[in-house]
Amino acid sequence: MAYIDLENLTKDYGQDRGVFDISLSIEQGETFGLVGINGAGKTTTIRQMMGFIKPSSGQAFINGNDCQKNSARIKQFVSYVPGEINFPADKTGETFLKRQIEKAGRGSWERCKEICERLQLDYTAGLKTMSKGMKQKTALAAAFCLGSDVLILDEPSTGLDPLMRDVFIDLIKEEKKLGHTVFLSSHIFEEIEQTCDRVAMIKDGRIIDQLTMNDLLHSKDKTYKLEFKTQESFQQFQALDYTFTDVKEEDLQLKININDQDINRLMDDLQHYDVLFFKEIKRNFEDYFTNVFKEEVNHV
Repeated sequence: MAYIDLENLTKDYGQDRGVFDISLSIEQGETFGLVGINGAGKTTTIRQMMGFIKPSSGQAFINGNDCQKNSARIKQFVSYVPGEINFPADKTGETFLKRQIEKAGRGSWERCKEICERLQLDYTAGLKTMSKGMKQKTALAAAFCLGSDVLILDEPSTGLDPLMRDVFIDLIKEEKKLGHTVFLSSHIFEEIEQTCDRVAMIKDGRIIDQLTMNDLLHSKDKTYKLEFKTQESFQQFQALDYTFTDVKEEDLQLKININDQDINRLMDDLQHYDVLFFKEIKRNFEDYFTNVFKEEVNHV
């Protein structure tokens, strides 16, 4: 059994709302991303993993513990950041954070203060007066300071500015180095791309695709953009046996899709044509997401 194992997890609210037959296997030490548009089912999936929602069918396990039957046991080694932050009636962030460390029975106040400093969080501020960003930082400090084996994070960088998102990415990478397991729901492409080993795409409550990030970013299938100096070179080159896309006659530009094993042949062929520029189009997760969800993106 994988460290986190979701087996046909279903929560059916009726009228095709909820999540359906979610099956995912996450290994110990892996950082796994769950990505989709708003309302796709990310939070419903995570709440079932935390034991907050009872599935209609299917099961979820973390380190062999049934997420419904053993939810109290799971919380002894899991840190969780919810998508909506609601704090108890503690007066200050410091009071709340110290209480979380005390209740968990792990972590340290020194580590917590270090994280607060990196996040530029004034933990002496009153919880009621905190901005959304400050509340998010407080929740992150509470999660990361405990040294938990598993972190389950639901849209954890919402409300953070770009600089603080970089700090958040560093914190995730540090957890990876410690061998901790991270399950991350996010709509921030950069943090998914920089931290996740694998990603699942969820749409209308169903997993529609999974990918390994390394395979995406370092694929042997490449795309190059070319522009030619003359109409003659542009037209003659297209007669060769390559796969062309985005051909722009007026600009003498085109893109070519090619595998690394054929790149030497391409270089040899290009010597016979007047080429103005030749540039690799780097693949990234945002492009992949946009392609998978192109219908939804076009309606935004």
